[in-house]
Amino acid sequence: MIKILALDMDGTLLNSKKEIPQAHIEALHRAIEKGVKLVLCTGRPLVGVKPYYDKLGLAQENEYVIVDNGCATHQTSDWSLVDWQELSGQDIRYFYSLSENSPVQLTLFDEEHYFVVGEKASSYVMNDASLVFSSPTEISLEEACSGQHRMFQAMFLGSQEQVDAFEADFGQEICQRFSGVRSQPVIYEAMPAGVTKAFALERLAKQLDVKPQEIMAIGDANNDIEMLEYAGLGVAMGNASDYVKNLADAVTDSCEENGVATAIEKFILNS
Repeated sequence: MIKILALDMDGTLLNSKKEIPQAHIEALHRAIEKGVKLVLCTGRPLVGVKPYYDKLGLAQENEYVIVDNGCATHQTSDWSLVDWQELSGQDIRYFYSLSENSPVQLTLFDEEHYFVVGEKASSYVMNDASLVFSSPTEISLEEACSGQHRMFQAMFLGSQEQVDAFEADFGQEICQRFSGVRSQPVIYEAMPAGVTKAFALERLAKQLDVKPQEIMAIGDANNDIEMLEYAGLGVAMGNASDYVKNLADAVTDSCEENGVATAIEKFILNS
């Protein structure tokens, strides 16, 4: 029996227009009525999740969201922070030193802000911030490292070619010290060592006394892989890469074809 539905957002819950299909909303309500606990698991910061959660019509539900690729877990009843991992000032200085040697820009997230460090936001940063209902806040390196902000996650943004070069130059080095992932063509993300969506999901599941085999996870991207592998049932979206699909237990329809609703119907409502 599935007790937790761990659900990615972009390319999974959301279609290419960044909308939640009505079929997904209805299927999620039916799954929750059956006793399944919803856990949204996303690389988005909390500010980029709340408006979508409101659209789900679950404002009074005691569910959870895992944001910043596993760095922070919030309870939706009051949006309290119940678990987190954060970057140190030393970590931030290291990331800044890498960005100084590359045209990519360093951005950081706390609970409320989308920070760009040491310079004015590029068009790539501006566009990404708009997708999470935010605007970049310029911050000095000194303030970023001061400890007055709880920084969860770092991102490096630029053109696909710039991020390709950044990953080639520094990706292996970053992954030796942190959790690094190329989540999008124009974004490389870095979290504290060992932190992934699966890391946070496992900690939450233990808190809720839920076994991995009682979890169904749905996702489409590289930053979903560990989550799909951790869950007893990992479902890849039809729009996922072949690499992600091959690592999943099952494949559903694409995000344009209500793939989340299809998976819920098949594996939760009809099981």
